[in-house]
Amino acid sequence: MGVDRLQRVDSLLKRVIAEGMFSVMQGDSVAPGLITVTGVKCGKDLRDATVTVSVFGDDALKKTAIQHLTHNAKRFQALINREVRLKFTPRLVFKLDLSLEKGDEVLAILSKLEEAQ
Repeated sequence: MGVDRLQRVDSLLKRVIAEGMFSVMQGDSVAPGLITVTGVKCGKDLRDATVTVSVFGDDALKKTAIQHLTHNAKRFQALINREVRLKFTPRLVFKLDLSLEKGDEVLAILSKLEEAQ
């Protein structure tokens, strides 16, 4: 399977999951507006996919959000099955993406260095 096809599938799954966040997470204690899907990485056989998400809030909220996403993984898979035509519907694993926070830390350090000069 070509790399270009995998990238297109990753992008399509990211869009479907992000758009379905409000319908799938409706009624949960974690507001879906606090969760951003930052990426999806499918395995070469398209049977597994890792979904990276960024959560706005403290560490307890982030942990709770990942638990709720994992709990609703089957509902996301059903949504993907309805929206996307694939031979296999990938099993979803949700992981927290900390790259945005690390980027903010680097920017804060740089601004402190500028102030010190």
